Amino acid sequence: MTSTDERGWLRALPADGGRDALFSRAGQRVYGTRRLSELVQGRPPGVTGSQWGSASRTAFDLVVCGPETGQPVVAVTIGPVPLPGSAEQRAERLADAVGAAVGLPVLRIGSPTLRAAEHGRRLIEYVLDARAYAAGGTGDEPAPVGFRDILGRMPDGRTGPVNDLGALARAAAVEAYVAGQLADPIVRGLHVRWAEGPAQGWSWVQPRLDGCLVERVSITAQRFSCGVDEARLAEDLATVAIGERLRVARSEDPDLLARADLTAEIAALSRRRDELVGGFAFDHLCVD
Repeated sequence: MTSTDERGWLRALPADGGRDALFSRAGQRVYGTRRLSELVQGRPPGVTGSQWGSASRTAFDLVVCGPETGQPVVAVTIGPVPLPGSAEQRAERLADAVGAAVGLPVLRIGSPTLRAAEHGRRLIEYVLDARAYAAGGTGDEPAPVGFRDILGRMPDGRTGPVNDLGALARAAAVEAYVAGQLADPIVRGLHVRWAEGPAQGWSWVQPRLDGCLVERVSITAQRFSCGVDEARLAEDLATVAIGERLRVARSEDPDLLARADLTAEIAALSRRRDELVGGFAFDHLCVD
């Protein structure tokens, strides 16, 4: 059962003491799949009946709710980005319009490999921990070290950034190299943020000297802060996806991208630096 917040359009979810929650983190409850109609009280002003009918059926994979109000802190989707012009893309845009109308915070993780069932909990825990850490600063003084850059003991025993979500995948790449499954042990990557679009991270390894296994992740955060730089988080998540792919990858994988083609794509990205927030910091990757 849900209750309605009479001060606004967002519903409090649920009124059962949180027993229906999948898990709790940093004092906040995390629920499974919910439709937009379960988070919003009716059709908001400026949204037509047809638009609401389509948008209200849109589902979010996970919903984080505050401990006191029970209102959504953020609604999350994790999975493939809808194809341009598809019905899924139109429904997503309508849902985003409704979200903007009612102030619903939304976090969209676009990835062909990552899924809420396998990766959602770790991602949500990470983001909530990062937000709590960032909020720990006093007044105008932020935490002396960013959450992503906190140093500690890594899985391989070295000292490094313990909040690098891709650390396990990087260690797995080294093991795969030692086992002769990769031509290079290093997981490489880049990250950018489009001025008129999402943050994006790329990550890749080389099963062959002339073939790369590439993953790309996009992050769109609407009215929500992840507690860390979204572009760096996107690259780390792309590395997580590389780790998933390494479990099944073979050197003859038809999805491998020729190294020269990847270099060409990076060079093409660099030529669009004027469209990026902060420009492009990876020119060294444009040379094959």
